Amino acid sequence: MQDRATRVRQAFLYQAQSCRALGSPFTGRLCALCGERLQVTDGAVAQRLLSWPGDPATASDSAPLRFVGGLHALVLTGADQDLVSTYPPSSDVKDDNLWQAVSAAMEHHRDHLLRYLESPPQTNEVRRSGALFVGLSMVAAQTGLPLVLSEIGASAGLNLHADRFGYRFGGADLGDPSSPVRIEAEWRGGPPPDTAYQVHARAGCDLRPLDPADAADRLRLLSYIWPDQQDRLVRTRAALELAAAAAVRVDRADAVDWLDSRLGARHAGMAHVVYHTIAWQYLPAAARQRGEALMVDAGARATRDAPLAWLRLEDDGERPGAGLRLRVWPDGTDRLLARVDFHGRWIDWQG
Repeated sequence: MQDRATRVRQAFLYQAQSCRALGSPFTGRLCALCGERLQVTDGAVAQRLLSWPGDPATASDSAPLRFVGGLHALVLTGADQDLVSTYPPSSDVKDDNLWQAVSAAMEHHRDHLLRYLESPPQTNEVRRSGALFVGLSMVAAQTGLPLVLSEIGASAGLNLHADRFGYRFGGADLGDPSSPVRIEAEWRGGPPPDTAYQVHARAGCDLRPLDPADAADRLRLLSYIWPDQQDRLVRTRAALELAAAAAVRVDRADAVDWLDSRLGARHAGMAHVVYHTIAWQYLPAAARQRGEALMVDAGARATRDAPLAWLRLEDDGERPGAGLRLRVWPDGTDRLLARVDFHGRWIDWQG
């Protein structure tokens, strides 16, 4: 059985591969350096990492992403100018110089980094709204009704506003052409669905909801975006402004308890859409089973006048990317609409 330090180093090396595959060579390089060079003699932060008591892997505690998020926060605030000088847009920094800056940050900003290690990463990948937008269009096309939205794992609620963003898929422009949030994705397959839809109401839940109008919460969300992906930072800042102005609050709640409550209301003349993106996998197995049972039970009560839809973009174990699936009751048919890049960079439409 591997010791804790070995598991942590391997988690960093695996995360390095994932970051490179998802278009962040800098974060991949940083994680690889951590996997190769972290030592207990580097101080309290390194000791906390290398003695990680749980599973440090990305699919569990995500210890590497907690750490690099803490470092990025120091860069975004300008709190560590030596670290800033080694981060993008700098492109010719040697590994030794980057590691020297990271080591110094672990010493000089120990308490800040230890706090970041205490909480799991929180992301709100806005480009995933591209998949949500076309999925919601399919619900509208199938039901012909306005939508009521319920998002599980909504974080700051940015993807509750998919209808308020502008999109470009291949040669097609969809959504709101005047939106400050512009999302482009490589489109593969048949033409994207373009059924317009109206959102009557929207709500979300999260165990640790973030307020898009709060400066500290904004920093936390932005810190988990990889620093060499400037387009993601620009897009997320614009989405934060839009969400702050809309003032749709995300409820602090357990996902399945909240879902149970949301499914208790009947929305006559509207289609209720429950959705989530790369969130379901983080629920305990018992919670997932209960959540699915709640959806099936509510689906059995759905009618043509008050249908229920379950739209989810999740890692289904298939590749490439994640599966975008849609199930609509009272019919209850479940189908794969598309395969989608985890960060929404491409959509392979199969709907």
